Amino acid sequence: MKLHLPTFFKACNPAKTLVVGNPEDRKYYIDFSAVRGGKIIEAIERTITRLSPDEPTCQLFTGHIGCGKSTELLRLKALLEEQDFHVVYFESSRDLDMHDVDISDILLSIARSVSESLEGIGIHLQPKYFTQVFNDIKDFMQTPVELSGEAELSIGIGKITAKTKDSPQLRDRLRQHLEPRTKSILQAINEEILERGIKELKRRGKNGLVVIIDNLDRVDPRPMSTGRSQSEYLFIDRGSQLRGLRCHVVYTLPLDLMFSNEYGTLKNRLGGGVAPKVLPMVPVKRRDDGDFQQGMALLQQLVLARAFPHVDAQERLNLLPEVFDQPSTLDRLCRISGGHVRNLLGLLYGCLQQEDPPLSRSCLENVIKGYRDDLALAVEEQEWELLFQVEEHQIVKGEREFQSLLRSMFVFEYRDDLGRWFGSNPALKETARFQSWKVGSK
Repeated sequence: MKLHLPTFFKACNPAKTLVVGNPEDRKYYIDFSAVRGGKIIEAIERTITRLSPDEPTCQLFTGHIGCGKSTELLRLKALLEEQDFHVVYFESSRDLDMHDVDISDILLSIARSVSESLEGIGIHLQPKYFTQVFNDIKDFMQTPVELSGEAELSIGIGKITAKTKDSPQLRDRLRQHLEPRTKSILQAINEEILERGIKELKRRGKNGLVVIIDNLDRVDPRPMSTGRSQSEYLFIDRGSQLRGLRCHVVYTLPLDLMFSNEYGTLKNRLGGGVAPKVLPMVPVKRRDDGDFQQGMALLQQLVLARAFPHVDAQERLNLLPEVFDQPSTLDRLCRISGGHVRNLLGLLYGCLQQEDPPLSRSCLENVIKGYRDDLALAVEEQEWELLFQVEEHQIVKGEREFQSLLRSMFVFEYRDDLGRWFGSNPALKETARFQSWKVGSK
C-alpha cells in the first residue's frame, strides 16, 4: 500500500482536533486509557448515564494543554449522544478573553451556547429575564440587542460577547452591571433556558441535557488585586455558582489548580466532593528512565494510523518504511515528545514541511533542535533549579513556582501502578544546561 501524502499531511496537522463522532476522524483515534490510569471518559459518562441520569451533575476534567482533552471530550459527546442525550459542546475561548474572565462572562457564554444549540433543533425559548437585561444595557453597549420573533437569545448574547471580547473598557462596564445580578442570571439560565429546554428535549424522547465547556483550562492564572490568581477566583471562590447549573455539566479547569493549597475547597465547592479527572501524558519512559514499551507502541500507532488509517495495527508496522527511513527514527520521535500528543504531531508536521516521506533521521533531528532551543529560551534561571528538583524527586509541590513548570510544559505528569509521578520535558533534558547539572549531580 502506498502512502497518500496530501491526506497524511492533513491528518498530522497539530491544530486539528479529532471529532470522534465523525467516521472520518474516528479511524485516526487511538485509545490510550491502558497507559493513562484508566477509562477516564467512561467514568464521566457513567456518572451521567447510570448513577444519576435525572439529577444534575458537575464534573471536572483537566490535564496539560494539548494532551488530548478536547478529543476525549468530543468522544464523550459521541458516547452520550448514542444514549439519547442532547450534548452541547463548546469552546469557551470563542466568547472569552482568557486573560480577563469573570463569572458573568462564563454564565453568558453558557447561556449563548445552550440556547444556540436548542434553537438549532427547533426549540425556541422566550427568556423574559434576558429581554430585560438587554434593554438595560443597550445604551452603554451602543448596540441594539433585541429578542424578536421566536427568541434569538444566542444572537443577542453573541452581539454582546463580540463587542466586549475586544474592548476591556466595555467589558468592565458590563460586569459592573451584571455582577450584582449574578444570582438572578443563574436563576434565569436554570428556569428559562435549562429547565424549559430539558422538558422539551424529554418530550422529544431525549434522556436529558449535557453541557461540556472546553478550554476553560486556558484561563490565565494572573494575580488579581486580591492576591488570588484568576483561576483560583473563578473555580474556588465562585465555584459554588458554576456548580449551580441544573443540568449535567463538565468543566475543563487549569491543571495547576490540582496543586493549589485549596484543592480540597475546589473539590468540595465545584466538584461536589468528587476529585477532578486528570488526563496525564502517554508514558514513554518508566520512573527508572527505562523505555515503557506499551506507551511507545501506542504512540507509534498514533503516527502510523495518520498514514494508514484503514489497515490493522500489525500491517501498519509492516508499512513503516513508507513513512520513516528506519524504525529508530519513529522511536526517536515518540521519545522526544514525552508522550504529549500535540507536541508529537507538531514535530512530525515540522518534518513533513521540510521533506516527503520516508522521513529521514537528519530531518527529524533538525526539527527537534529547533523545538529544543525554543523551549530552552523560555526557561528562566529559577525555573531551571525547580526543574532539577522535579527531575530528582519526581514530584511537583504546591507552590505557584512549581505550577508554572506544568503550564509551560517544562514538566509532564504521568501515571503508573504506584500513582502519579512527574518528569522533565525530554527536549529540555538534551540542553547543555541540563546535561551539566546531570554530570554535577552524580
